[in-house]
Amino acid sequence: MKLINENLKNNVLDSMINIIGQNRAALLEANKKDLKNFKKDDQALYDRLVVNDSKIDGMIQAISEVRQQDDPVNQEISNTTLDNGLNIVNKTAPFGTIMIIYESRPDVTIEAAVLAFKANNKILLKGGKEAYYSNKILVKFWHQALQENNLKTDWIRMLELNRDETQAFLKNPDEPIDLIVPRGGERLIQFVKENASCAVLISGRGNNFLYVAEDADWKKTLEVIINAKTDKISGCNALDKVLVDKNITNYEAKLKELKQVLESLKVDILVDSKVKETLTSSELIQNEDTWFEEFLAMKIAIGAAGNMDEAISKINKYSGGHSTVILTESPEKAAQFMENIDSAAVYHNASTRFTDGGQMGVGAELAISTDKLHHRGPLGLKQLVTNKYYVYGDGHVCV
Repeated sequence: MKLINENLKNNVLDSMINIIGQNRAALLEANKKDLKNFKKDDQALYDRLVVNDSKIDGMIQAISEVRQQDDPVNQEISNTTLDNGLNIVNKTAPFGTIMIIYESRPDVTIEAAVLAFKANNKILLKGGKEAYYSNKILVKFWHQALQENNLKTDWIRMLELNRDETQAFLKNPDEPIDLIVPRGGERLIQFVKENASCAVLISGRGNNFLYVAEDADWKKTLEVIINAKTDKISGCNALDKVLVDKNITNYEAKLKELKQVLESLKVDILVDSKVKETLTSSELIQNEDTWFEEFLAMKIAIGAAGNMDEAISKINKYSGGHSTVILTESPEKAAQFMENIDSAAVYHNASTRFTDGGQMGVGAELAISTDKLHHRGPLGLKQLVTNKYYVYGDGHVCV
């Protein structure tokens, strides 16, 4: 794939910023069509679909932030000269072509494309049908920005495919694809894994846990739980499960206060059999599958833990490997917990809502990866490259 120099890439991004700013009304009008066609039976999906002035400002900011970052391509990772004189240089290199499949969120059409393009990758955008008109006009803006700078529009391409056509495309794409990122729920991820003929990077599934240790500061605990659960229920970094250590002082009184606070915020509560003994009016968890579920709703499950080891074991069994929190005043206990939890992000006395490219200082993100190869956590600009070895010799032969 031909490498584009950094100045030209930044010129395209400047053009895109201007085009969005000048065409706000057209974008809002396109989004109104999507909202009108959407059956508002899934609040989280609806929230993701909405485009307003604030979200447009966020799109422009995302492009601007990526524009200001250094070009991630051709950066030297290592440079070693062996005893035999062979010089081996390892540098960053583009993936090539990335495909992202996502549901509802038009802002992904901005963030995914700006990151892929700045990292010198082509990107294929397969958005959900519910955001068709919003995505269509945003890709039109991208093409205008590319054409203004004498580049082909195939750097950023929108795929207009139904489910069956997508399945066929995954199995036999019309061009080589180097990486696919499914950004959505379990069914989407499984669908892509079953049908893709190239590498798939898993992202998007939350099911995040929070453990309240016996020495937790209760005021901090309530603040963190409220923020992590209610700030944005449609986010994959929202809180789903809380495990409360049975040895915490005033265990029953604190459970009752937690229930009161959450219900005042209109959060539905499910409990395990141990917590049910205290919160007698709360709904009992009937099926183990609930512990695996990402809610994406004003709903939370509360369970009891006999100790930290029990909490760690339960979290590693059921969580989505996204974000996990411990509330404790002991740095030693926090370190032990964080080192033994198998999640992309682990927190001590802080909300899961920080698992976000912008909040973590990464900037715009393609997704939050819960895979262990090649990267875990927010996929920002620096993570959208692979590597390549440059080996320099002088007639060297291997013996």
